[in-house]
Amino acid sequence: MAPRHPQLTLPNARPYAFQFPLATTALIIIDIQRDFVDPGGFGSIQCGNDEIFSQARAIVPNVRKVLDVFRSAGSHVIHTREGHQPDLADLPASKKFRQVSAPNGHHAMGIGDQGPMGRLLVRGEWGHDIIDELTPCPGETIIDKPGKGSFWGTNIHRILLSRGITHILFTGVTTECCVTSTLRECSDRGYQCCILDDCTQGFDAQQVTTSLDIVCGQDGLFGFVGTSSDFFAAVNESQIEATPPSTPPLLSGDGLPPIDELLALYKKGVTSPAEVVNSVFDRIEKYKSIDPAVWIHLEPREKVLQAAEKLAARYSGKPLPPLFGVPFSVKDTIDVNGITTTAACPQYAYTAIFHAPAVQHVLDAGGIFIGKANLDQLATGLSGCRSPYGITHSVFSEKHISGGSSSGSAVSVGAKLISFGLATDTAGSGRVPAAFNGIVGFKPTKGTVSAKGLVPACRTLDTITVVSPSIPDARKVWQIIAQHDRDDPFSKLPHTLVTWKTDFRGPRMGGFTFGIPPPSALDECTPKYQDLFARAVQVLRSAGGRLVEIDYTTFEVAGDLLYEGALLHERMTCIGLDFLRNRLEELHPVIKALFGGALANPPSAYDVFRDQALQIQLTRKAQQAFDTLRGGVDVLVVPTTTQHPTVEQMVADPLRLNSKLGTFTHYANVVDMCGVNVPAGMYADEEGIKLPFGITVLGGSGFDAKVLDIAAVAEEAFQEAFAKD
Repeated sequence: MAPRHPQLTLPNARPYAFQFPLATTALIIIDIQRDFVDPGGFGSIQCGNDEIFSQARAIVPNVRKVLDVFRSAGSHVIHTREGHQPDLADLPASKKFRQVSAPNGHHAMGIGDQGPMGRLLVRGEWGHDIIDELTPCPGETIIDKPGKGSFWGTNIHRILLSRGITHILFTGVTTECCVTSTLRECSDRGYQCCILDDCTQGFDAQQVTTSLDIVCGQDGLFGFVGTSSDFFAAVNESQIEATPPSTPPLLSGDGLPPIDELLALYKKGVTSPAEVVNSVFDRIEKYKSIDPAVWIHLEPREKVLQAAEKLAARYSGKPLPPLFGVPFSVKDTIDVNGITTTAACPQYAYTAIFHAPAVQHVLDAGGIFIGKANLDQLATGLSGCRSPYGITHSVFSEKHISGGSSSGSAVSVGAKLISFGLATDTAGSGRVPAAFNGIVGFKPTKGTVSAKGLVPACRTLDTITVVSPSIPDARKVWQIIAQHDRDDPFSKLPHTLVTWKTDFRGPRMGGFTFGIPPPSALDECTPKYQDLFARAVQVLRSAGGRLVEIDYTTFEVAGDLLYEGALLHERMTCIGLDFLRNRLEELHPVIKALFGGALANPPSAYDVFRDQALQIQLTRKAQQAFDTLRGGVDVLVVPTTTQHPTVEQMVADPLRLNSKLGTFTHYANVVDMCGVNVPAGMYADEEGIKLPFGITVLGGSGFDAKVLDIAAVAEEAFQEAFAKD
């Protein structure tokens, strides 16, 4: 099978031709700061020779040309800056004193001393910043590093993993120091690396030559050395051979184009944010006749048009941010400043006084807020049938449930009304409705997206999620919202999250291991779902997956904890016991029955401590299942849910069916997993109605990028399989 992402080649690279897919290749520009390439900075002091020092800046035009190619291709760009905190707390004594202490050296000034461009190598000073010619564009990553290499004290490895990077092109200064230090660190972590030798320079010609020889010596000990001329030739050749993409009609029957394609249309001037907004509202108005319960709050069209026009004016003639003009919905448990947050419970409603950080990050990236989406009341349930604002149904059938609790969010995306939605997932609330509406529902590791501004369902389990039409779109939004929030006590510190070695071949060529539930667990599914899951497993195996037997008991026990243990009472505590006791009779009948029964049977302190201890034990066992260095698997693959009930069936038997729907979702947050629903086929029910089927790819805590890598392979494989049907 031909690779989905064509390879580019630098044929004259040393020690042999360097091949790389531009889609998963990052350009890293090392330390082209004023402090290193302009007179009077730390670099000129380090060099000590004005003639040699001037050569460092001579590489900038070549670097800029390479940067322009990456930007035009929408590929990944990372800038690094070496520098220290103003109080020098991150400066080791050895680094501070070693060179200035040389008896016969020329380093009269050291890090932190006052120079012509401010304090040398100190963050926030004029000299610390990147030069004007290479000023980062919105969406490009800047790594502020306190060391010569780029991994100490930074999150660069997780950033590379999150973007699915397999190959890296290096440029920058200085070759003998920071450039090759970072390259060797990347090599240790599995990346395939190449330095463009006419895009790097140093302060000692012999050391530059030796450093490049060391990189590619011994048949490529650390990587490759190539040239920008070969890079440009490879890019030009690929453009000649490629078929120019057709421009999709705006808001055709297939809805809005993918995010990157919409951005391309904006850049070409084919459309504007205002045109997109009008198209979105036209489509929303038409869809009200099909399903009037999708939205709890819609922004006035004129208000959104004003926001779109203001956005366009702000970025006129400038590089566009990564979500420029992209319309999105927000589940009505997530705060949007000045708008009532209802949680589908009018008695609980309040007016938000700030944007939830996740919403703010999207707005800062250029997103256009359209409205608040419906949900199961108090985010409790997987049905979509528990809201006083109406029952939503699947976009595929008015008879079948939409799934919940993020019902309106999933329908707003599944009906192609907007580009993506911010939803939530405590027990499956983002994955189940995604499966029932044929879209992607990505639940990040809990604590990696700020939960501030989120009505809590269960604080230790709540996760803001992304619902979108595809894995690439979900990944793009996740990269924007997954920012550490120091003010969120439930957030995880970035340095505590796992990292792993990458495989430059990618999971399809390099392979991956996966486990599945045993037959006894799959018996919870309808026969049709069992057949669809068996077929999905075969598709995954044909796409590079290797099925490995696992012990599934841990996950089953953890699933029972959510509603049969003390965690249900944590949910009630988060909502507010006084509220539930005083307003119980006013709640939706199913919510009333669920919480009423729990109020009448509170756990003892012994029960709570027992369940807490059990949860800790189960979490450790679950994480061990994904430790590939000790026999674990890369991912666990499950049917997202067990069946697709009708609204009538769900209303008639709400609690039992809800429990069955959560068979494969309830345990994920209990034992700290991440996961994503992937559409995996269509089937016809007894009445001939075509409905979607989804699988969930699950991983351990912090393995979000690995889950998305494998889910992307699955998505492509299923699309290929569908095309053959």
